Amino acid sequence: MEALSQMNYGWLSILPPLVAIILALLTKEVISSLIIGILTGALIYSHGNPVGMIMNTFTVMGERMSGNVNILIFLGLLGALVVVITKAGGSAAYGNWAVQKIKTRKGASLATCALGCLIFIDDYFNCLSVGTVMRPVTDKHRISRAKLAYLLDATAAPVCIIAPVSSWGASVATYIEEAGVGNGMSTFVRLIPYNLYAITTIIMIVIVCLTNLNFGLMGKFEKNAIEKGDLFSGNGEIKSDEVQSSTVSSKGKVIDLIIPILVLIAATIVAMAYTGGAFGGGYSFAESFGNCDSSLSLVLGSFVALVVAFLLFIPRKVISFHEFMDGITEGIKSMVPAFTILILAWSIGGICSVDYLNTGGFVGNLVNNSTFPVFILPAITFLVASFLGFATGTSWGTMALLIPIGAAICSPAATAHLIMPVLGSILAGAVFGDHISPISDTTILSSTGASCNHIDHVSTQVIYAGVAAGCSAFGYMLMGVVENVIAAVAITIVLLIAVLFVINKIWGTEIDYSNVEK
Repeated sequence: MEALSQMNYGWLSILPPLVAIILALLTKEVISSLIIGILTGALIYSHGNPVGMIMNTFTVMGERMSGNVNILIFLGLLGALVVVITKAGGSAAYGNWAVQKIKTRKGASLATCALGCLIFIDDYFNCLSVGTVMRPVTDKHRISRAKLAYLLDATAAPVCIIAPVSSWGASVATYIEEAGVGNGMSTFVRLIPYNLYAITTIIMIVIVCLTNLNFGLMGKFEKNAIEKGDLFSGNGEIKSDEVQSSTVSSKGKVIDLIIPILVLIAATIVAMAYTGGAFGGGYSFAESFGNCDSSLSLVLGSFVALVVAFLLFIPRKVISFHEFMDGITEGIKSMVPAFTILILAWSIGGICSVDYLNTGGFVGNLVNNSTFPVFILPAITFLVASFLGFATGTSWGTMALLIPIGAAICSPAATAHLIMPVLGSILAGAVFGDHISPISDTTILSSTGASCNHIDHVSTQVIYAGVAAGCSAFGYMLMGVVENVIAAVAITIVLLIAVLFVINKIWGTEIDYSNVEK
């Protein structure tokens, strides 16, 4: 087997990711596409032997799962924490508080975004809980359901993708580490300023909330909501699949939402410092983060948060012991789709690794020996990731497929300086493509959380998301030229602000706000 792993498989080595990408585009189904891609790679490595194909497939899968088992444990604990907080009524308590305290449309929009940014640990939890909590508040201030759905979607994946203590951060860190870029979590943190779409989207929603920017089809929905009180523009309310009121405690308080999340963040940071050697290991607190065991730290942090939630809820009888344990089971079950994609993503990365087909080495050599203008690589990878994310409706699957390829392209000396912009552009493009895809689970959950017609949400959001993506693409062109992330980010933000106000001047909708308090 050792001899086989050092063979040059040439063009055959790129077949597994290529097959997976093409099938994902054709079928819009990532799991089956990844499975077929893995089997293709295993068959090539086994020289056409079907028995060897099966054996190598499960050998690689077992190797990758054993090396990443802490990520699976973390996701299970995180799912449990999310469900337990929901059952305890922490999110509902925040909504009740907001109804009483918020007096303006601007305040209702900002409160929605603030809660969305606070609940960054998982995008599914974000969309459904924030939507359920904030609908009474936004309805009171005549914010259209299409606008609410946009606020939910824009504070889900774009926030999660830059939050290290989240299901997204944990998963991306493993993709990065499997690609051989370095410590997964420290690299993920370093990639945050390179994720231009997430940055521009977050800045954009703040501007939209603070001003009266309503352009494109969104302007029609906002005009009808404000002037006529029609939150749906005649399309009617869509029933959401929210947690039934009978399963949510009426004793919950705002602290039942905030304290477990703050403990999760704080405990994970302390755990990262501990596993990185800050406490007696010879490393400073800052140095320990680059040396930490991020997956173990996430497990420790989420476990501590779950224990604190237990101590916070049970003695006060917010929920019963039986309900708490049921919440743990439900939460773990909710993470099964994430488990599946992660395991398959690790497996296809494994079969393409240097120990098997060495796809990265082959692709890297091709780029190194070509006359391709390397400065446009970040922009190109952003567009490719955007298209794949849109076509498949999954950012996780897109990142799993493209991160190893991006790392391989930037492994030769000629392109090594672009590794951070290229990886950042993959994360950004995956989120943008997923953001505007009508088949994306996050997009669907945002519609569900807002009880908004799904097509209304997709059609109104695409223009807003497109503005942020266009400015991001320009920013990635700059990164390839100036190689200064601070300058590129600053110019991109200035461009975004200018474009927003120009578009609103040309395409904005005039609205009479006399019926509401701005």
